[in-house]
Amino acid sequence: MTQRTPIHCLVLLGSLLTSACALADGSPVGLWKNIDDATGKPKALVRITESNGELSGRIEKLFRAPDQDQNPLCEKCEGDLKGQPIIGLTILSGLKKDGDEYSGGQILDPANGKLYKSKLTVQEDGRKLNVRGYVGMPMLGRSQTWIRED
Repeated sequence: MTQRTPIHCLVLLGSLLTSACALADGSPVGLWKNIDDATGKPKALVRITESNGELSGRIEKLFRAPDQDQNPLCEKCEGDLKGQPIIGLTILSGLKKDGDEYSGGQILDPANGKLYKSKLTVQEDGRKLNVRGYVGMPMLGRSQTWIRED
């Protein structure tokens, strides 16, 4: 059994309080399970962080069948992202709080390598996230529901 020092306990307590506060204030900051809108199955874990008032989200884990490549590359991405591992890839960026939602950013679909405008809305007291990617106007897109993991 490992012995915990007071500093370890403070770090753990601070981490728990931060997670509780994010949940309580409806913040999208945290770890989310991305649910495929077509199959209803989990696709990935995405960690959303905030820096200077902007949200970004990075893939931490993929849920893939055992016969699939467990560390695929973003072959259809363009520019610097082409050929990069999907795990660790930033797929959400530039989202800013706008009333009850976060908008003005973009989302990357690693399956087709395309960037879409994006907005998201925290729902059910911070337990669910409605993530919408679209071209042009929000009505011309698709939504996914993400479930909070932490």
